[in-house]
Amino acid sequence: MKCALLSFASLALLCGHVVLAAEPEPRPNVLFIAVDDLNHWVGHLGRNPQTKTPNIDRLARMGVTFTHAYCAAPICNPSRTALLSGKRPSVTGVYDNSQPFRQGVKVEESLVTQFKNAGYETLGMGKLWHGGLGFPDQWTATGGREPGGGAGGKLKEDRSIGGIKFGIIEGGDASVSDTQIANYSIAELGKKHDKPFFLTVGFHKPHMPWNVPQKYYDMHPLDKIELPPHRTNDLDDLPPSAVTMAHQFGDHAKVLESGRWKEAVQGYLAAISYLDTQVGRVLDAFDTSAYATNTIICLWGDHGWHLGEKEHWRKFALWEEATRAPFIWVVPGVTKPGGVCDRTVDFMSIYPTLCALSGVPVPRHVEGANIRPLLANPKAEWSLPAVTTHGFQNHAVRSERWRYIRYVNGDEELYDHTNDEYEFTNLASKRAEFDAVKAELAKFFPKVNNPPLKALAGAGVEGDDEKPALNATPQSRRERQAQRRQPQQPVEPAKTAPQQDKSAK
Repeated sequence: MKCALLSFASLALLCGHVVLAAEPEPRPNVLFIAVDDLNHWVGHLGRNPQTKTPNIDRLARMGVTFTHAYCAAPICNPSRTALLSGKRPSVTGVYDNSQPFRQGVKVEESLVTQFKNAGYETLGMGKLWHGGLGFPDQWTATGGREPGGGAGGKLKEDRSIGGIKFGIIEGGDASVSDTQIANYSIAELGKKHDKPFFLTVGFHKPHMPWNVPQKYYDMHPLDKIELPPHRTNDLDDLPPSAVTMAHQFGDHAKVLESGRWKEAVQGYLAAISYLDTQVGRVLDAFDTSAYATNTIICLWGDHGWHLGEKEHWRKFALWEEATRAPFIWVVPGVTKPGGVCDRTVDFMSIYPTLCALSGVPVPRHVEGANIRPLLANPKAEWSLPAVTTHGFQNHAVRSERWRYIRYVNGDEELYDHTNDEYEFTNLASKRAEFDAVKAELAKFFPKVNNPPLKALAGAGVEGDDEKPALNATPQSRRERQAQRRQPQQPVEPAKTAPQQDKSAK
């Protein structure tokens, strides 16, 4: 009897040991860094050698950076709504900044809500959804509304050119609201958290206005500024829908007339450098925090930005510059330092990937693909292209080699990035040999195309005071040529392009 009792006790101890050994690992924290209007002008991507982003580059070295990552829509509201809801613009009907995302998305569909329901402490400050932090019920706590939104402090020198707003502000970094957003995240990283956290850092810059302190302009001397690669008459081989979307007689005409194109480029670079400084402050706090080894970091930009390429400014288009943005992941136990992934992905991947990595259930409505295989092995096979939508039934598909755009009226563009990384030559109607390429890419266009939601009168566009040309009447080539003003000498790309930017196949 005594032996039996001892055997039972030994078994109990053994079972207890097994149970303890099988306990799941603590769930990772998430540091979610959202950046507004930052195109691929970051140092490690090599697109523009003038940019200075040592801290974003430092983050890229910590994990995996995607050299060809694309937004779901080239406008703030639909891009962020898609990323955070897991539903593309063609499903929600949110195609524009004026359409309230709350009409197309329920709070329970939000990515942040999924983490909160899974027991995470959800914290944030700044811009996550269009206009701010979005649904209040998503959050455990927030840093409140940052002073001044994203505008910056009092202007000392306004250098704006029409709707392209930029200038030098009085005071230092504290005069710009992103500094307060960084301060909030730094404070949270310094606290003790009893539960895993989902910490959102929603930076506004480099969204216009590019109002930052003088020192950031000084980092980019005007006499050293080079214009982005462009060609005069680059729109002449485009269909009417594409030309209308370029809206070249708005911003671009004003910039050419002013003769100050380089000053605008300087302003954008200055705003990027300010933003990079704030990212660096957050990373410094992260590196010395108690959470440095058990936190996923995901940095993303909501879309790209044109600075005169294709005679176009801002986002609001389906070309490379408007749709491509930085995308960086650091995942303990999955990513390795220095990873570079050249596969084409889009930001619909964020929702399912973050959930899967954190042990959070992925809702059935989520459309994106889990990119964990690419985080573990950046050279892994990947057959899915990126898909971007701009307005009702205007879509672009970007594979490693091709970009295919088709507009609601059937107009088309096709670019071969193996030979034309700046999209100078539209191949869509040149030769029948490309029909098979277009047909294959068209398979990835959204199958659901819901009509646009009703716009909200007076909805703010956060500094983008020129409305995107989604439904304007296309101009004929003769009308464009008659109106063309002050053509500039073309600036061709350098003969030797950065290695990471020549990765499309």
